Amino acid sequence: MASAAATKRVLSIQSHVVHGYVGNKVATYPLQLLGFDVDPLNSVQFSNHTGYKTFKGPISNEKELVTIIEGLEGNELLGHYSHLLTGYIGNPLFLREVGIIVQKLRQANPNLVYVCDPVMGDNGQLYVPKELLPIYRDEIIPLADIITPNQYEVELLTGKEVRSETAVWEAMDWFHKRQIKTVVISSSDLGQPGVLRAFLSQLNGPRLAIDIPKQGGKDLVFTGTGDLFASLFLAHSHACEDVSDVFEKTIASLQAVIKRTVAALPHNDGPVKACERELKLVQSKAEIEKPQVLLRAQRLN
Repeated sequence: MASAAATKRVLSIQSHVVHGYVGNKVATYPLQLLGFDVDPLNSVQFSNHTGYKTFKGPISNEKELVTIIEGLEGNELLGHYSHLLTGYIGNPLFLREVGIIVQKLRQANPNLVYVCDPVMGDNGQLYVPKELLPIYRDEIIPLADIITPNQYEVELLTGKEVRSETAVWEAMDWFHKRQIKTVVISSSDLGQPGVLRAFLSQLNGPRLAIDIPKQGGKDLVFTGTGDLFASLFLAHSHACEDVSDVFEKTIASLQAVIKRTVAALPHNDGPVKACERELKLVQSKAEIEKPQVLLRAQRLN
């Protein structure tokens, strides 16, 4: 068996959609372009993401998850993984089982890096069962090496409002006290008008921020950007020693994908349909492989 140290292989546990780009559908392609083998394990299989007028499909349960992991374990494959990436999970018992899986993966490869995107909601709206919150907070988050929550998810996990930069760093310290090495808030509304502000903090390391001009108008929302962010950050954090480079390259590719998506929107006065807002991922191959950094990180400590 090839040692995990010599491989770049991600076990990615998150949602799958038949049409469009969220979850494993948006994470797999960039990771592959950046040199990783990816083994997607789907927490749900939906026709499309939940931002459409309707969606259909099954939610996987914890017994199905255990069965799949048993198959991998029986073939001595758990030690092949260099990384674990988790995203949308809609079943509390499924999420609890993920904690057991992290421990199994670390037994097989002590150098495993766990990137956790604690997908629970956005813009003040919870879109998973509320029972997931304490499991994330008490059982899953303390196992992670890197976490990539949005502003609302930080508030849910810490139990405190994040309405200022002082509150951002207090929240970062909350995570660091749980021995999480790298915390990234992929977006926040704490920037100037028309500007999003992303934050990064490393345990006993730099504190960084990047200002990101909004694209396509204030009311335009693109689904799957957080999932894309987490996968890009995983890939670049493996390749780059300087966390500023990781942060900048992740933002650069993400913004390039959004820019291409905006450019492809129909030019009419009607509302933009969900299918028209699907990320132009495949069309952005060059920008994912070789990100052109335009937005620089500010060192704040």
